[in-house]
Amino acid sequence: MRWLAATLAALAIGLTAGTARAETLIAAMSSHQIQITSNYTGSQLTVFGLVERDGRTVARGDPYDIIVTVRGPRRMLLVREKERLGPIWINRTQRRFPDNPVFLHVASNRPLAEMMSNETAQRDRIGLVNAERPSGSWVDLDPGLQRFRESLVRIMQAKDLYGYEERGVTFLSSALFSAPVDIPATAPTGSYTVDIVLYSGGVPLARQQTNFEVIKTGIEQRLALGAYDWALLYGLITVLLALFLGWGASVIFRRD
Repeated sequence: MRWLAATLAALAIGLTAGTARAETLIAAMSSHQIQITSNYTGSQLTVFGLVERDGRTVARGDPYDIIVTVRGPRRMLLVREKERLGPIWINRTQRRFPDNPVFLHVASNRPLAEMMSNETAQRDRIGLVNAERPSGSWVDLDPGLQRFRESLVRIMQAKDLYGYEERGVTFLSSALFSAPVDIPATAPTGSYTVDIVLYSGGVPLARQQTNFEVIKTGIEQRLALGAYDWALLYGLITVLLALFLGWGASVIFRRD
């Protein structure tokens, strides 16, 4: 009986491992670098991917779903709630979101509500509101935190830094897909990560990650480096230049 139980356990483990390896996700970017120049007005990258399935496995009854999440440089973000007191508005309460991405873009081949339940989206950190939930927990201990998180998403969406495309992923065939990612002119410089997750029937099957970076080039980059490396000299030159321009303007527009 012991050998039978051991055999069944080994078979179960083998079947589980085989199921986990049934699909493999391969992804790549059209470019891994965006260069910002003086006439930069935004750019677009494309995520390409391929779903490889083990030919020995049985085809799944549910279709494949792809979710692409792009996260930009991380900063401390602050959300304040304002309250009207008579004729003026005052800051009432606030919440800090440390180490939060300044840029967040989510794309899927169909609406998330058709792919999975809301509980699954919260657990797997899928979607704009859920993307930065604490890992391993989908229940907010602070009841007001969800409200501030939703407000943060709305504020960043108004700045074109957060966005969701419910049909932003296109299957070019049964296994090949692409997803364009628009990078606005207001996107900060730094490193960006791209997470691609393959789902079927609301169950994650495979995951892949890639990255790209946004950098300044030309005179913009030299000025930025100069301001950082020689901060005191840069400040003095800026003050002198402002004084010179002010004096020049007063001479040109002086009324005799």
